[in-house]
Amino acid sequence: MNATPSCPGLAGLERTLRRLQSLPPELVRQALVQYSRKLAPLPEHLRTLPREPFAVHECQTPVALYPEVVDGRLVFWADVPASAPSIRALLAVLFEAFNGCPPEEIEGIPSDFVRRLMDRLGLGAREAGLNAIVERLRRAARQARQGAGLAPGAGAAPN
Repeated sequence: MNATPSCPGLAGLERTLRRLQSLPPELVRQALVQYSRKLAPLPEHLRTLPREPFAVHECQTPVALYPEVVDGRLVFWADVPASAPSIRALLAVLFEAFNGCPPEEIEGIPSDFVRRLMDRLGLGAREAGLNAIVERLRRAARQARQGAGLAPGAGAAPN
């Protein structure tokens, strides 16, 4: 794929997953709390947009994802309550690996990513909403790759 230092991509995601899987459950929880704190705040220019077109309705937690294309690469932002550390951690792991990557790299997020990360924490019951978040990232990548543009109704930020 197209991984670079500014785009760890699938290789970076796999390294993070291996590192987390090698830890006992309590240390995984601690690591995910640290990841949840890494999720960057929503930039001001996205705060003024209506939230509804960016909402991930399948998720029990109010989550909104805002993808942007910058020089042909995707950058994702999220609006997630601080009271949802699991979701924030999942997004921080994904954004660390895929922000700044070309769309093709993001489309390759493994279908078992959520299960591999969350099963160890007993959060498998939340898998549907978490998978919906990952699918939203893939959809934005497909739209960007196809040059369809990123539009609010499609779960992506306007250019």
